Amino acid sequence: MMDLSLLWIGIIAFAVLMYVVLDGFDLGIGILFPFFPEQAERDVMMNTVAPIWDGNETWMVLGGASLFAAFPLAYATVLSALYLPVILMVIALIFRGVAFEFRFKANSSKHWWDKAFIGGSVLSSFLQGVILGAYIQGIRTEQGVYAGHGLDWLTPFSLFTGAGVVMLYATLGCGWLIFKTDQALQQRMYRLMPKMLIGLLIVLAAVSIYTPITQPHIAERWFNLPQLLYFSPVPILVLTFTYLALKACRQRQQFRPFLYTLALVFLAYSGFLISLWPYIIPPSVSFWQAAAPESSQRFTLIGALVLIPIILGYSAMSYWIFRHKVRVGDDGYH
Repeated sequence: MMDLSLLWIGIIAFAVLMYVVLDGFDLGIGILFPFFPEQAERDVMMNTVAPIWDGNETWMVLGGASLFAAFPLAYATVLSALYLPVILMVIALIFRGVAFEFRFKANSSKHWWDKAFIGGSVLSSFLQGVILGAYIQGIRTEQGVYAGHGLDWLTPFSLFTGAGVVMLYATLGCGWLIFKTDQALQQRMYRLMPKMLIGLLIVLAAVSIYTPITQPHIAERWFNLPQLLYFSPVPILVLTFTYLALKACRQRQQFRPFLYTLALVFLAYSGFLISLWPYIIPPSVSFWQAAAPESSQRFTLIGALVLIPIILGYSAMSYWIFRHKVRVGDDGYH
């Protein structure tokens, strides 16, 4: 018999990964804006994602709705623990979206919308990292109810992971812009990308060292035999893909820096899943314990299996239609 809870965990994990990848480089463009003060260059940067940015955020909605439908206990508990950063993140995303639309129509006030776009991108990325760090640290519960305080999420580790996600998204954005631009702007991205990759490697190393030191159950998961043998390729692959991305930048390859950065994202995400499995409310409540009744999971699964191919289809079509490079002087987005 099919384990519906396991299937739903797979759906949620896939939705979150798609959001991190697709909206990650999208947010990364806003993070990179301060490095490129020329309006013409900023127009090109925004035009690379103008037709697709709002569709990328569909995956966040799908992930949240799936969590509510399949694991309502986890949805209620996690949100209770993280209300403030989640609300602030949503506000930042809304403000960023408004800035995105208004910037193209503004003249004298364009620089203000640039600042709003930068602020919304940086803040929402930072808060996503804070939420990630707080989730990894664990959520205190008593009989399935959140038993912590309103600011338990605010720790040095969560602040560091917040900065780490900003670095991750900026690196993704840089790789995307290498792929989607050319000439002078692309050359500047080639020079910036290695610095981003080195910074990202430092962040991944710091999180990988600090997390098992402060979380004994995670250390046990990674360093006991035979798990140590199974998981040892992960850090090796991180170093390998970082080297390949740096090499691709030196050789001025156009798609591979972005591709190798996506591989780093996947490796970091797989490490996150390995560390917390099978807990959906770490460190004590498994996803089987937090699952909705099987009848509810089965009913909502029908909708998910209809919607996911549709989302994948229109996303693939959008990226295919707007697959060409964007240059200074293009009509762009209106």
